[in-house]
Amino acid sequence: MSWLAAVERLRHERRAGVLVTLTSVRGHSPRAAGAKMVVAEREAWGSIGGGNLEATAVDRARRMLQAGARSPAELELALNDKAPVEHGQQCCGGEVKVLLEPLAVVPSVAIFGMGHVGLELARVLARHDLELHLVDSRADQLTTGRLEPLADAVAHVHPHHAPVPELVLGQVPAGTHVLVMTHDHAEDAALCDAALRCGHLGSIGLIGSTAKWRRFERRLAAEGHSAGDLARIRTPIGHPDLTGKEPATIALSVAADLVRTFEAQRSPRGVSR
Repeated sequence: MSWLAAVERLRHERRAGVLVTLTSVRGHSPRAAGAKMVVAEREAWGSIGGGNLEATAVDRARRMLQAGARSPAELELALNDKAPVEHGQQCCGGEVKVLLEPLAVVPSVAIFGMGHVGLELARVLARHDLELHLVDSRADQLTTGRLEPLADAVAHVHPHHAPVPELVLGQVPAGTHVLVMTHDHAEDAALCDAALRCGHLGSIGLIGSTAKWRRFERRLAAEGHSAGDLARIRTPIGHPDLTGKEPATIALSVAADLVRTFEAQRSPRGVSR
């Protein structure tokens, strides 16, 4: 498997890794500058030259994975019989530099409801490196033409036309942040009920007023959800200082709050998803 395919595989499987690149070679080396490999917790793909050079880089990469490192690291090695080694001598005679770049598990977000606010929110979030799931029970909200503003997205965009949107909750990755903003309050309520029954989700946000949430609280409690369960749902969503009701303003407010959540999760005390 090529290093590029390995990066895509780790992203798809939501596993962390390290991209290892031979950035500089002086003298003789088993591989030329630019050689790459990808290291995961138990697997590795590609090669930067084998021997002590590669084994040392793999060890360093796996220590970075264990520590949850977020920043790149450099490694310099001499390939001669006088250099200290841990994995056998390599007497090519050169000196090399290696760059190790962490490949973190990117955030995952699912927007349920691709109306005016949902589309504006997707436009903002699509500029970030994440997995973006767009869900609607109405096929006309997910046409290629309507999603054209997302054509140059940085995010991986996954449209889901789902007549029963709750079923998509079981398909999204663990840790997915769910935002409920459909055109139908009954659909919103069903999604909140289903989301509370899923143990693999991240945050759950519901758009709407305090009055809407009071009705939902009573309905969800009648379905057997405890006060602790209901506390998992955040409503209203968005940054409290942005109070405008225009779709673009609401979207900006929600996106800003969500990005703050991503940053908290990337901190040393945060979680990996």
